[in-house]
Order: sequence, then C-alpha cells, then structure tokens
Amino acid sequence: MKPLSLTARVSLLFAVVVAAVLLITGVLIARAVEHHFADEDHQEMLGKLELVRHLLARAHDQADLDALSQELNDALIGHPGLSVAVIDNHGQIWFATTAAAFPSHLLETHEPPGTLEQWAANGTEYRGIAMPVPVDGAPYTVALSVDIRHHDMFMAEFRRILALAMALAALSTAALGWMAARQALSPLKAMARTATSISADKLSERLPVAGAPDEIRALAEAFNAMLARLEDAFRRLSDFSSDIAHELRTPVSNLMTQTQVALARTRSAEEYREVLESDMEEYERLARMIGDMLFLAQADNHMVVPHRETVDLADEVRRLFEFYEALAADRDVRLVLDGEAQVSGDRLMLQRAISNLLSNALRYTPSGGSIGVRLASDGETCRIAVSNPGPTIPARHLDRLFDRFYRVDPARREGGGHTGLGLAITRSLVEAHGGTIQAVSGDGMTRFDIMLPCRRPAARQEG
Repeated sequence: MKPLSLTARVSLLFAVVVAAVLLITGVLIARAVEHHFADEDHQEMLGKLELVRHLLARAHDQADLDALSQELNDALIGHPGLSVAVIDNHGQIWFATTAAAFPSHLLETHEPPGTLEQWAANGTEYRGIAMPVPVDGAPYTVALSVDIRHHDMFMAEFRRILALAMALAALSTAALGWMAARQALSPLKAMARTATSISADKLSERLPVAGAPDEIRALAEAFNAMLARLEDAFRRLSDFSSDIAHELRTPVSNLMTQTQVALARTRSAEEYREVLESDMEEYERLARMIGDMLFLAQADNHMVVPHRETVDLADEVRRLFEFYEALAADRDVRLVLDGEAQVSGDRLMLQRAISNLLSNALRYTPSGGSIGVRLASDGETCRIAVSNPGPTIPARHLDRLFDRFYRVDPARREGGGHTGLGLAITRSLVEAHGGTIQAVSGDGMTRFDIMLPCRRPAARQEG
C-alpha cells in the first residue's frame, strides 16, 4: 500500500483535529440545550405547583374540595402537555387529568420534594415533580408532569443538523488544509527538484534558502552543509586518487625501467644482484606507502582503537631523540626537550605521531638549527609542541598540511623514500586519542601543536 503524502497527512490530521473540536463543542451545546429545556420545564411546573397549592389552601372541608376540581381543570386550560394529579392522605388519587401518567415512586415522594425526574410511559417521555401539600390539616401530594416529545423531536433534528454541519466543516477543513499544506510545502518540492538534479559532478549547486519558512530553511541549510562536506570529500578523494597515482607511478616506472635494462642483455650474477637490491628499495617504498594507506583507511572507519596506559611523554621523546641522534648530528641539528607531561593512551601510537613530526622537522631544519620539543600541562590538557626553523609556510596551506600527499610547493616535496602520508597519519593518531593538532608558521619558524587530554590521577581510597 502506497503511503500517504505529507500534504495528505497534514490535511487529514487537520480535519481530524477540527472534527474532534467540533464534536466536543456539539456535545456541549446539545447538553446545554437539553439542560435549558429541563430547567424551563421545571420552572413552569413549579409555577403550576404553586397555583395548585394556593387553590388547595382555600379548601377547608369536603364541599370545598369537591368544588375545587372544576377550578383545577380551568387552571390547566392552555397547557395541553401538562398533567396534574392530587393524592389524598389515604393514598387515593383525588384528582387527575386525563393524560396523567405518573410513576409510583414519584407519587410516593421518596425523592426530596420538588426534585425534577424523567421517565417514559406508553412510548412517551415525561418530566415531572411531586410535593406534599397540607389540605385542612391532612397531608396531600401534588404531582405535575409535562410531555417532552416536542423537545425530543427538536433535539433529534438539532443533532442531525449539527452532525451534518460537522461533516461539512470537516470536509471543508480537509480541503482548505490540503490547499494550505500544499502551498506551505511547495518549497520542499522545489528542494526535491534541486536535489534530484545534483550529481557527483554538480556538487557545487545549493538549495535556495531565501524566503523559505524557518523549518524548511533549517533543512535547506543542513542539506547545503552536507553538500559542502560532500563536495570537499569528493575533491579530497579526487586529489588523493591523482596523488596516489602519481606516487605509485614513480616506483613502478623505476622497477619497469630497471627490469627492462637488466633484461636487455646477459649480465653477471653480481650485476643482477645490484638490480635486485635496487628493486628491493622500490618495493620497500611501495610497501610503506600501502601500509600507510591501509592505516589511514582504518582510521577513517574508526577502526584504530588506542590501548590505554599511562604514557610519560618526556621519556618517549628522549627515546626518540636517541633514535634520531645520529641523523641529527650528521646534519648538525640540535634536539632540545623542555617540560614534562603524562597522558593516558597508546604508547606506540603516540611515539609514532611524535616521530613523524621529528622526522618532518629534521628534513626542513637547516644545518646549525635546533629542533625543540616542549611539553606542558594545565591539569586537563597536555600540549606537545614540536618547532623547527625553516622556510615559512603560507597561512593558506597550514590547514591542508595534514591532507594526504599534499605539497606546499616543490621546495618542500617529500622524497628519499618518504610516502607523503606522515602528517596525515599523525593527525589520525592524535584524533584517535581524542586530541587535536594544528600547525603554526611565521618569521622562519614552524611549530606543530598536539593537544591531548591529560592523564587524570586515580581517586584516593578512603580507609
């Protein structure tokens, strides 16, 4: 079964709500009218009851009572639906109109005197009251009733007209609601048409926001933000595909060239060995690149989960200084550590992240320069700052330094076996620990700042 459209749902819901409101209103109005009729009948019967009581009060003997019947008949002329019955002190009906039909419990006056009651007799609905009246010292009972068939007929017609009016109102409301909903949701249709036309090569298009209602504007802005992220992701993916093709082409081309040269003529075992050793270097470069790309793919899919332990960053930096000491001495570069900090994280992952920054700094630090690693902590956040002198990086490139295979310019191209993924891997390692990394460059100095959550001291156990 095809689901209802949003316009149809809004219209139907609107009609149901209006119909419910009209139904409740109609019920309340009907009850108010019925109550009005009952109150009107009650007041009329109380007036007639007072008249009968007044006539009975004038009777002092049996002769007066005998003469009273005619007066009662005369008093009821002009009230065809009204019935009266007078019961004497022996429980016998002393006077009754021809249309009188009173239930026994009303004549026995078990209810409080003057209480309005309703009953049915011979297919006719009645309302009536009864009240004791003293006649010449004897307790008589006077009962009055009124035929309410005309009220019932009026209420039946009233309910029929009210139901018809409610049905027409509900249908009219549904039609008007459909028109209003269709008009209000027209921006969504425009958005749908625009979204349908968007493809991978048209991600620069955006949904119109001006003039849209607040709710739809929020949706359009969220959709436009998603398109912007997709456009950026597609651009990065395209750049990555181009860069990786370029990076893989060089070692593959070298392997092919060396192999073709080796096969061009018969060579000695030592010459073949030299060719294989050269090929091995290219294979190692390819293996490192593939390994780095696999790691980044795992990081993108949140598959890099650090093992948590207390890591003393100062000790890890000293170990890395020992590893890079020979290379730094060969390039006449000093390694300087300042400060200390402890974090909770994976020791090998953090060691790899800092190592990538030190390796990057060593490539661009001129002879006689100094690479500084400064550690600091404020109790909540630990900061690792790796700085080195060298060419200033323009501000427009700083945010993209951590993109895969990104090059600022040919002067800073990574070569010599480097895959160009070091900074991208560093960012993934830092983010896996819940931290951030940024680059700052100016006045011939470049600094990379890593911010990580500090290790929180264990709570003391109270004895």
